Amino acid sequence: MANGDSEVGAVPLPAPGPSAGTEDHMPGDGAPAGGFVQLLTPDGEHVDSVTTDDGVTYSVDFTDDEYRELYKDLVTVRRLDAEATALQRQGELGIWASLLGQEAAQVGSGRALRPQDMAFPTYREHGVLYTRGIDPIMPFGLFRGVDQGGWDPNEFRFNTYTIVIGAQTLHATGYAMGISMDGKTGNASGEAVIAYFGDGATSQGDVNEAFVWSGVFHAPIVFFCQNNQYAISEPLERQTRIPLYRRAAGYGFPGVRIDGNDVLASFAVTRAALDQARNGQGPTLIEAYTYRMGAHTSSDDPTRYRIASEVESWKAKDPIARMKRFLVKQQLAGDDFFAEVDADAQKIALDLRERVLALPDPEPVTMFDNVYPNGSPELDLQRSQFERYQASFEGSTH
Repeated sequence: MANGDSEVGAVPLPAPGPSAGTEDHMPGDGAPAGGFVQLLTPDGEHVDSVTTDDGVTYSVDFTDDEYRELYKDLVTVRRLDAEATALQRQGELGIWASLLGQEAAQVGSGRALRPQDMAFPTYREHGVLYTRGIDPIMPFGLFRGVDQGGWDPNEFRFNTYTIVIGAQTLHATGYAMGISMDGKTGNASGEAVIAYFGDGATSQGDVNEAFVWSGVFHAPIVFFCQNNQYAISEPLERQTRIPLYRRAAGYGFPGVRIDGNDVLASFAVTRAALDQARNGQGPTLIEAYTYRMGAHTSSDDPTRYRIASEVESWKAKDPIARMKRFLVKQQLAGDDFFAEVDADAQKIALDLRERVLALPDPEPVTMFDNVYPNGSPELDLQRSQFERYQASFEGSTH
C-alpha cells in the first residue's frame, strides 16, 4: 500500500462508566462499555470521519486499490497462520502462536508504520512482520527450531521475536530514548517506535517500568496492546479493574481504545499516535480491543477456560468478514476479486509449506556457534565435550 500521506484521526470515546469492575463487559451492540474508536462496523458500514471534543479528526483517506490491498493482506495473513497451525499439528513445528482473530489489529497498525519507524514484536506479530516486507518463512525457522529467526532487524525496521513476556517494551523504550537523544525526532520525517504486547503482559513489571521511563523521558513510542481478552487462560478481569487504555493517565501520557477488529481504526489511530511521537509529543498507549479466536499457542486448550457461545459471539465481529462486506457495499470488489485473493493466498501458503519442509536441520554442535564474537576457552571446552558425547552413540558419524 502506498498510503504514506493518509490523513488520520480518532473517533471520540464516550465517558467511562461508573463501575470500574464492569467497564469491559460487552453490551448488546458488541462494543465495550466506555466505547472505542470504530471506523468500520461489523456490518461493513464505514464512518467517514469523526471529530473529538478536543478538535482532532480521525479518518482514513485510501484509494479503492488500497482498500482492496488491505483486504488481501488480511486474507493472506490468516491463510499463512492456518498453514502454520496445520504444520504444527503434523509435527513439523515445535509450537505455534496463532494470530487468528487479531489480523485487523496487526495489519492496520503495521501498515500505519512509516519506513523509518521501528517495531518491537512479541512472538505473535506475524501480520505486522508480513506488512514490513519480511519473507513469511522467517518465523517458521524459529518455531521449527532450526534457527533463531533469520531477518535483519535494521534492514526491515522490525526487531526479532521476543518470547519473554513484556521484555520487548523495555527494549523499545531504550531504543526510543536513543533515537531521541540522537536527534532523530522532532519533525514529520523523524523516527518513532512501536511496541506490541498482550493484555496479560500489562501485569508484568517490565511493561510498567517501560511506561514510567517513556513517560518521564517523553520517548517517541507507541505502546500497542492487543487485548485479546485472555492472558493464556486468565480472563481480562483477572488483569485489571479498569479498561487498560486508562492506565496511561497514571504514567502521564494519553491512552485510547480502538475496535481491534477494525483495520481502518487500527491504521488511523496508530498512524496518528506515531506521528505525534515523531513530532515530539511523547508516548501513547493504544488498546486494541479484540479476541483470540484460537488457542494461546498450539500447546493450549482454550475449551478448558472459555465457553463456545463466547467464541461464536466474536465470530460476528470477524475483521475479514466486515472488510469484505464493506468492499461489496461500496462496489469495490466482486466474486472474481474475492476468488482471486483466496487462490493467491492458497498458493502462497502451499509454497510456504514446501519451503518449511525443506528447511535443513542444523547439526546439534552448531548451538555453540556465534555465542561470543571471538569465542572463549570455556565455550571451546564445552563444544569438545559435547562432540565426544555425540561420538559415543552407536552409528554416530561424529
